[in-house]
Amino acid sequence: MQDAKNMKKKALYFIVLMGFVSLFSDITYEGARSLVGPYLGLLGASAVVVSAIAGLGELLGYTLRFVTGKLVDKTKKYWFFAILGYSINLLVIPTLAWTKHWILAAILVILERVGKALRKPAKDTITSFASSQVGYGTGFAIEEFMDQIGATIGPLFMSLTIANNIKLETVDAYRKAFAFLVFPAVITIGIIFIARVLVPNPEKMEKAKETIKDVKLDRTFYLYLAGISLIAFGFADFALIGFHAQKLNLLSPAMIPIAYMIAMIVDAFAALFFGKLFDRLGIGVLAISTFISAFYGIFSFGNSGTFIMVGSILWGIGMGAQESIMKAAVAKLVEKEKRATAYGFFNAVFGIAWFVGSALLGILYSISIKSLIAVSIISEIAAVIIFLTIRKS
Repeated sequence: MQDAKNMKKKALYFIVLMGFVSLFSDITYEGARSLVGPYLGLLGASAVVVSAIAGLGELLGYTLRFVTGKLVDKTKKYWFFAILGYSINLLVIPTLAWTKHWILAAILVILERVGKALRKPAKDTITSFASSQVGYGTGFAIEEFMDQIGATIGPLFMSLTIANNIKLETVDAYRKAFAFLVFPAVITIGIIFIARVLVPNPEKMEKAKETIKDVKLDRTFYLYLAGISLIAFGFADFALIGFHAQKLNLLSPAMIPIAYMIAMIVDAFAALFFGKLFDRLGIGVLAISTFISAFYGIFSFGNSGTFIMVGSILWGIGMGAQESIMKAAVAKLVEKEKRATAYGFFNAVFGIAWFVGSALLGILYSISIKSLIAVSIISEIAAVIIFLTIRKS
């Protein structure tokens, strides 16, 4: 009994430590992502090029996870892929400060996403091993909570850095901001090396009896993938919501980032709440959170600033649940020997569905906002039905 308590405490400390990895890494790349678009524009890229680079980076960042997930399971080198991925993911960001042309900057932006593809299945699998001791939902919720703290601090730091260097020529102010990100990047890599020394074999933390059953990517898992694909397909990117707010002059330019910040704060606390609830009630909680956030489009694409703020809250609830419960459910459905493959497959399918859905919602926006809202709601409700079906089985 005492050994079990000690293992649970060790696992909790380890999850918090890995949470700090997420926090500082998010300060780095979320801070950078808040500036990449305008920076590429200042270097001479067109709006079409900026959009294409962002889309290609995200697509590669998700689809490559299927390959890296299989490699992680085959080699069992969890720390190797995590450290290599984080090193590429983060250290290319400060080098943006020395780019003189948008082509080189674009290569670095895409390389940052490739780095994330390398480390993501390994990182999620490592977290799942420790989470088996405290509850999968709880473990991933703690990580997501700290992740979103970093996602909020990063853009804020970038804004302050540019403000303090506003007397410089515009592009140089951006370069100063990117150069600053070397500090959280190095801190992140330092923490993950410490975690590697403290827990060299994370798979030994797995509490085998926590899994529901030995499932080797069977019908239940594929049905689950169908559900999360529908969520991703109907969930608009916040960039489209911000575009809507700006186009109709529903929020001032200064209030649009505030709406996003509110969504990120809600995301963090929703992850904690639904993560804990998942450990008590199971996958049915994903049906509840999806149903609550399913109607975000009515408000986010409404005709008032108040509606958009309410929509941001619902959007944040959906994001928080996605980032905690979805990954926790994979850990519950798949045994550890196949888990990195499952995470890679899960992320690839989710990313493709998000990419295709975002493109369709963008097209529908230019045709009929009501059609956009309808497609979004139908897609989310269909996902709810699938999750309820899985829960019954």
